Amino acid sequence: MSEIGNTLEEVLQYVQAVPPSQGASMRDVPFEPRETVRIGMIGVGGRGEWQLHELLAVEGVRIVAISDPVEAHAQKAQAQAEKAGQPTPELIPDWRKLCERDDIDLVYICSAWDDHVPQALCAMENGKHTAVEVPACTTLADCWKIVDTSESTRRHCLMLENCLYEYAEMMILNMIRAGMFGTITHAEAGYIHDLRSTLLADHSEGLWRRIPHTNRNGNLYPTHALGPVARYMDIHRGDRFSRIVAMSSQSASLTEYRDATVPSDSPKRAENYVCGDMNSALIQTALGRTILLQHDVVTPRPYSRLNLVAGSKATFCDYPPRIFFDGQEKHDWVSIDEYKEQYEHPIWKEQGELARKMGGHGGMDFIMNYRLIQCIREGLVPDMDVYDAAAWSAPGPLSEISVAWNSAPVPFPDFTRGNWHETDPNTSKER
Repeated sequence: MSEIGNTLEEVLQYVQAVPPSQGASMRDVPFEPRETVRIGMIGVGGRGEWQLHELLAVEGVRIVAISDPVEAHAQKAQAQAEKAGQPTPELIPDWRKLCERDDIDLVYICSAWDDHVPQALCAMENGKHTAVEVPACTTLADCWKIVDTSESTRRHCLMLENCLYEYAEMMILNMIRAGMFGTITHAEAGYIHDLRSTLLADHSEGLWRRIPHTNRNGNLYPTHALGPVARYMDIHRGDRFSRIVAMSSQSASLTEYRDATVPSDSPKRAENYVCGDMNSALIQTALGRTILLQHDVVTPRPYSRLNLVAGSKATFCDYPPRIFFDGQEKHDWVSIDEYKEQYEHPIWKEQGELARKMGGHGGMDFIMNYRLIQCIREGLVPDMDVYDAAAWSAPGPLSEISVAWNSAPVPFPDFTRGNWHETDPNTSKER
């Protein structure tokens, strides 16, 4: 932590420092409406290839240019766009040149984590709105960079947080906003996903995603679970994250799996994994709500994002999705199925059949992309903004600080600079 301070006091001063504003707030700023959204894609291998598949099924999308350091990935994506009936996108090896084009409205970034911020900044500085894969940032300095650049350029920088658009998450959000849960007091969120084989692969994410496990100890991937919870709690729209306390377990599973599966002469055998298998954090909000946030991508256990939200009238718990209402006859969980007809989200009612057919993570990838393009085409306020991108990414570096200082409480920066309480969550008709 020497780069941000050598004592806990210095570190906390760094965390709480709010840089001068570089422009007006981007709260509730609508897109400029346009019939066709012209997109430049950066990164079309793995996740980017699938996102292109989803985008090509959304009305009003035109893929103008593609950039990827692997030529085969770029050529495959180009052919994919042509097969979908699109004019041939131009292949541009240098992503900076892509950002400089004057025929692009949105730069869509699906590159490795460390490339997200430089590419997003370049896009905004060249007058483009930006959609970036998760997490948007891995350092607090970069969180502030995207906020400041978005404000100064008046360009949106949105995180592609697909889990906001999963069927159950959107249905429960509808029920919360209908008052079914009463006062929300607590939530649980996690990213628990056995990625050992992916981390140790010799291709795709295995080329870079394992590296943070050698030099960071905290929550490396906080946004998938935290995004939906932030919406349940109207974070930045009446409440905000105020402090975090985190601790990590010992590191064992990735090392043991590597030693059992990787050849003895592989350079990976010399790697030392310092990130604890499980990172658990408690976040408190300005209104006194609490959030349990967990991260574990190396333990052999079934997938879960936890996705629990508790209020004074009801509690929802996912995996499997179930709900309990105060006063119900049987004191046990019940299925959410009986509430679907009344509380299914309008977007899922309208687009659910196509979304499930597309297949990306059960349909939520398509819904996310459909909604993003809808907001741009209709000139709506986006569901997520740069302040969300920064705050949902911030538990990564903040958890590292807390772990490094014996689970000390660490304050959350207010990326909105005091504007978190001024926004009505229902400003945008589908939000």
